Amino acid sequence: MRDSWRHFMAEFIGIFALVFVGGGSIMSATMSNLNPLLIAAFAHGIILAVAVSATMRISGHLNPAVTIAFLATRRIEPSMALLYIVAQLTGAAAAAYALKAVFPAGVAAATHLGGQSVSGDINMAQAILTEAIATFFLVFVVFGTAVDPSAPKVGGFAIGLTVTADILAIGSRTGGSMNPARSFGPAIVSQWFEGQIVYWVGPILGAIAAGLLYDTLYLRRGREPLSHGPVQPSP
Repeated sequence: MRDSWRHFMAEFIGIFALVFVGGGSIMSATMSNLNPLLIAAFAHGIILAVAVSATMRISGHLNPAVTIAFLATRRIEPSMALLYIVAQLTGAAAAAYALKAVFPAGVAAATHLGGQSVSGDINMAQAILTEAIATFFLVFVVFGTAVDPSAPKVGGFAIGLTVTADILAIGSRTGGSMNPARSFGPAIVSQWFEGQIVYWVGPILGAIAAGLLYDTLYLRRGREPLSHGPVQPSP
């Protein structure tokens, strides 16, 4: 039971940091009349690199799409995957409530607490494909730098850089979520659910494709590396 709480809290704190810093960067940029895309890209990338590095010994997923990719490749047990996803969603919602508490109500309403939105000039299929491709890159890098036993020991640095690059590339199209929890937290608190199908379907499809491809081509079948902590609760 204690081991389950270690995993839960690592995921909760990590995603809380991502949503609070990522959403806060968008809200602050809006208040200052700065370019929110550029600021959001670097804020998300930096905080994710730090949060993944800080939590990867225990878990380090911080994203339901990543957890589902691990589940699809049998690198995490279903019960632990569910625990991770619950922690990610509750941590994201808690961060959105914190943003609501510390930013002016007008800014919170105008930015939907730093949530993402789909551009009006693309349809749902295009938006889902955009998120799927970006998440494919992200999860491929996760497997190539954090899962592969032969991976370079760069912590979360490469993962954070991938998120920054993805947001710079697709932020104007979909906001660059790549993470259902990152989009869910602000949506549930602001009660603004536009694009939620995009932010769930796209990242999950892209993550599964990347995980299965890397697992099939480059990795032997096995469990999550010991450096990520045990995948099952201790007896």
